Amino acid sequence: MNKEKYYLAIDIGASSGRHILGSVKDGKIETEEVYRFKNGNITKDGELVWDVDGLFAEIKAGMKKCAELGKIPESMGIDTWGVDFVLLDENDKRIGNAVAYRDSRTEGIEPEVYKIISEDTLYARTGIQRQPFNTIYQLMALKVKKPDYLKRARALLMIPDYFNFLLTGIKAQEYTNATTGQLVSPKTFDWDYELIEMLGYPKEIFQKMQKPGTFLGNLSKEVKEEVGFDVRVVLPATHDTGSAVMAVPTNADNTLYISSGTWSLMGTELKAANCSPASKKQNFTNEGGFDRRFRYLKNIMGLWMIQSVRNELAPDLSFGEICDEASKKTIDSTVDANDSRFLAPASMAEEVKNACKESGQPVPEGIFELARVIYRSLAVCYKNTVEELEEISGQKYNTINVVGGGANADYLNRLTALMTGRKVYAGPTEATAIGNLLAQMLEAGEVKSLQDARTLVFDSFEVKEY
Repeated sequence: MNKEKYYLAIDIGASSGRHILGSVKDGKIETEEVYRFKNGNITKDGELVWDVDGLFAEIKAGMKKCAELGKIPESMGIDTWGVDFVLLDENDKRIGNAVAYRDSRTEGIEPEVYKIISEDTLYARTGIQRQPFNTIYQLMALKVKKPDYLKRARALLMIPDYFNFLLTGIKAQEYTNATTGQLVSPKTFDWDYELIEMLGYPKEIFQKMQKPGTFLGNLSKEVKEEVGFDVRVVLPATHDTGSAVMAVPTNADNTLYISSGTWSLMGTELKAANCSPASKKQNFTNEGGFDRRFRYLKNIMGLWMIQSVRNELAPDLSFGEICDEASKKTIDSTVDANDSRFLAPASMAEEVKNACKESGQPVPEGIFELARVIYRSLAVCYKNTVEELEEISGQKYNTINVVGGGANADYLNRLTALMTGRKVYAGPTEATAIGNLLAQMLEAGEVKSLQDARTLVFDSFEVKEY
């Protein structure tokens, strides 16, 4: 009897993380969540930061759980959000905090970058949309406010790269996550070292680029002894959207995806980046994907707005209850969900109300009316994005695949189908973890190609049609 092969995906989002074991049985992927933990920003030294020490302890705790279950994985991979990083000194010690993208340190910093390179030239060069928290601006904030940090730095590691370093002792940069920072060339698939030098960032801190699906190394002696086993560490698409897009269950070209979670990432896959002025004008981005494809997409504020009003007003209600009750309300106000006012307001509820008031629309009262306004606003954003994509590409898109946690939001999916006039397919919900597992299965040779991987996802998980 063949021993069952397990792969471990550690998927860390902005509000929680999970360890998911995956295996292939009878031509289908089976998954099992073995450990879950909370995540979120904390305030330290006046900065909004990630508790990376606490997160690494949770990574190891979940690995120990695998050992307790007697399910030792063949390999493991970690994915997280993008843009954020840590700096290490000559002794591999962290310099300062792992500052979060919602921190205010980048406020007013963008003009410092544009003194050196214009916004238009930067887009033409990188294909990455302007977001005030991109790595390029975070580094400029350090250069302006804490120059000694960059002087002392010997290595820059994105968040999943840092965890991989703590696991293996190996410093490397995974490609998909690096692209989110606006410092990678879509032509060379590597750091844009000329741009980095122009900006005055120390070139030597940027690690060698590795593509997703690369075997990085085994656990260090210390970690191996602590968790009770050794395992091969494989790089998935370490940017969570990169992993989620791998798990979109279709190989059709005329389809769009929405990776729906804290953010809604809506777009398509391209074989070559679109760095045109028309693309820049609509604020689309060309993030790196598996197999040197580009995730051509727009960042939409996403379920962060729902998460925020829930935490504020009704933390004991489930998202399912909120979604169901919102669908029964009648208020039809909408706000611009992409407005930066919703990025980190003191009160999301008050911000949504104020936006409605300012535009002369009915003001929502209570969690369910607020949720209805937010869901409708997201669907309007999706409709506008479809139209923009079709105008830029000259292609007609017939279907939208919603993956990630938002695939459970029945009311939002119905609204999306209604407002876009497109067929919507929702699922799988754990797309990021599944994409992480797929990269490991491809590396192991258990799955032969990305096309086969996507067919396997379609055959393995429920996909609901709207």
